[in-house]
Amino acid sequence: MPVDFRLSPAEDTIRKAAAGFASGPLKEAKNIYMKHQQHHERFQSTRPIYRLAVAGGLIKGQIPPHLGGAGGTLVEAAILVEEMYAVEPAVSLTIFATGLGLTPLNLTGKPEHREFLAPFLSGEGEPLASLVFSEPGGVANYLEKGSPGLNTTATLEGNEWVLQGEKIWATNSAGWDFHGADLQCVVCRTTTPSSDDPSSAIMILLVTIADIKRNAPDVFKVLRYVPTAGHTACSGPHIKYTNLRVPAKNLLCPPGTGAAIVSASFDCSAVLVGAMSVGIMRASFDAAMAFAKSDKRGGAVELLTRQAVADLLSGVKMQTEACRALTWKAANCMENGPGEIGARRELALAAKIYCSDACTRAVTNTINVVGITAYDTDQPFADLLNTAMVLPIFDGGNVGIRRRHMQELMLSKDYDAWASSYGPST
Repeated sequence: MPVDFRLSPAEDTIRKAAAGFASGPLKEAKNIYMKHQQHHERFQSTRPIYRLAVAGGLIKGQIPPHLGGAGGTLVEAAILVEEMYAVEPAVSLTIFATGLGLTPLNLTGKPEHREFLAPFLSGEGEPLASLVFSEPGGVANYLEKGSPGLNTTATLEGNEWVLQGEKIWATNSAGWDFHGADLQCVVCRTTTPSSDDPSSAIMILLVTIADIKRNAPDVFKVLRYVPTAGHTACSGPHIKYTNLRVPAKNLLCPPGTGAAIVSASFDCSAVLVGAMSVGIMRASFDAAMAFAKSDKRGGAVELLTRQAVADLLSGVKMQTEACRALTWKAANCMENGPGEIGARRELALAAKIYCSDACTRAVTNTINVVGITAYDTDQPFADLLNTAMVLPIFDGGNVGIRRRHMQELMLSKDYDAWASSYGPST
């Protein structure tokens, strides 16, 4: 990306296309799903919008060209995410969570697994994918020596893997009918590890809806639909696998190789959480700015002429610009450098941590601009705050996971602080 940050023709085309989809189907989504009381019913009501996203190439666009997809750069993905999140976060998360669910296949790129991508390349239907990782007991320390590790296990019996365990928070994991997503990338551990290193047991199994249907009833079950403060039309339920058998060919990452792919998948998504944050900050700023220019709060002049209001809004605007710049730099650096993988990864982590933390502060500041009127549910601020509050704690919580990963990088003997800006120092 040039230092002047002007969008390339391709980037500008993607931004305009995303803005068009956002101002059309996405803009009407809330009016549709809020007719339903239960969150899982709201999720199901968004299925026609998701179908439009599939037909419009938003799923195929999350698969790289060498695997038959139409995906572009990570910077282009960040631009797309910002435009859509600024309008409708819940449906957008369903769309982009399918991309996260496909990321392990994108990263491994094995020819023998291309058949699993077919539904997502067709441009038809409403196929959902999910990266199924989090568990009820938490996963922040799942690779710590001496810990029990993941509770979800896979045992090889003949030419089949037998899956057991419980998962939670994995967006799209249960599919539209709650009998399983079209494709789940399930992170689990083998019951026969090669060493006492917890990472040696971590593997990834591919589970399709066809696999589930071949099994006995109740091998896949939703234990609880989790109601959430924000993203109230998404689905990330508490699920359970009981003796779910899948073919041996469904092994995407053998034991000992899964942890690295999980980490790399979430490095990519870290950048996109930065873009989600920018979208929410932008929407909050625009709403508060419109209010400050049109309301006098009983005075003689519009609110924006008040120094305190202008200071709050200018601060939010600067934070939004800074977060966008960091997100774009991280996206570009992840794919192009400079620096080795550790330096590139550090920027992705920084984008996730800094931008998501800044987002909650920014929305709170716009609420302070508007005052008590922001508490009115006809205003967007409560929804924006409820959406913002999850950004620091999902996709790898900032405190328990993301900052710890940055700490590990800084503790390494060959840590090179500015390699992602200027290249290696030696």
